Amino acid sequence: MTTDAAAGPAATATPASPSELSSSSSALSVAVFPDFAPRNDMMNPEHIHDYGNQPALRLHLGDPESTIVLGEVPIYQEVPHSREGRAGVRVPDLLVAFHIRRAQVIAQKGYAISEQGKPPDFVLEVASDSTARTDETDKREDYARFGVSEYWLFDPDWGRRYRRGLMGWRLVNGRYVPIYIWQYASGRYCGWSAALGLYVCWEEGRLRWYDPVSGYLRTHDEEQRGRISAETGRITAEAGRIIAEAQRDAVAAERDAERDERITAEAGRIAAEVERDAERDERMAAEAQRDSERDERITAEAERDSERDERMAAEAERDSERDERIAAEAEIARLRAEIARLRGDAADEA
Repeated sequence: MTTDAAAGPAATATPASPSELSSSSSALSVAVFPDFAPRNDMMNPEHIHDYGNQPALRLHLGDPESTIVLGEVPIYQEVPHSREGRAGVRVPDLLVAFHIRRAQVIAQKGYAISEQGKPPDFVLEVASDSTARTDETDKREDYARFGVSEYWLFDPDWGRRYRRGLMGWRLVNGRYVPIYIWQYASGRYCGWSAALGLYVCWEEGRLRWYDPVSGYLRTHDEEQRGRISAETGRITAEAGRIIAEAQRDAVAAERDAERDERITAEAGRIAAEVERDAERDERMAAEAQRDSERDERITAEAERDSERDERMAAEAERDSERDERIAAEAEIARLRAEIARLRGDAADEA
């Protein structure tokens, strides 16, 4: 099934058996993770165990008391207290964690983040026909939520199950940022794992680890048969040269990604300000429209008042002219009567 950390860099570790796990958990009297069925598609034995990738990595990293390199170990925020709690648990094909309590992980048959005080540093999933889609979506979201520093996917059949045969993400501000993967030779790809201090390589369908100082980590086959061929040496030297050149591109790509995130955030801030300014301008325009309509109403009312005053002045003028005409006619009548009277008096005197 799975293997635990070695006794030291020079020792060969023996995988912990189910009976050893049970006895450890009983001795410590701690809560344990429920059992999970192992993978049944032979992908882990073929690509993790058979080539010796896991033991090679364990021997290279060393410090067995506080470092674990394990396969198919459940991960969750805490030990599930019921079988129903299995729903949120993830069981990666390979897990690496530094500065943790190895004995507790073995005793609990799983990695409880709350009890270890930190999430794992590195997780890798090997492609499966049944979980390929989940590996790239739900699992990636869960590992990011758990706080796993790096998440990697490996597909021996390049691009058949995943979009690419090798993909990795590094956790930056709570979000996974893609790790730059480059092709350094025909059928050979790699990306830098800052968590491991190694290059993770896809070489013609095989998973390999490359140390920029000492070269490839030897697998069991290479250790046992001693077949470090001249071709491997040539490829190692060429890979080292290309990796050294490409690492600058990877660093630049990460800087560009961070710059793009800052630009995106600044653009979002500016867009929000522009939107607020636009809303303010709309409100001011609406207020100006209301003021203009109010001024138009006042002007119209003033015009109507002016026209009314003019009509009243005209009527007053007509009334005045009529009164003057009536007064003149009355005066004329009076004068006529006076003249008639005077004539009558004159006739009497004659």
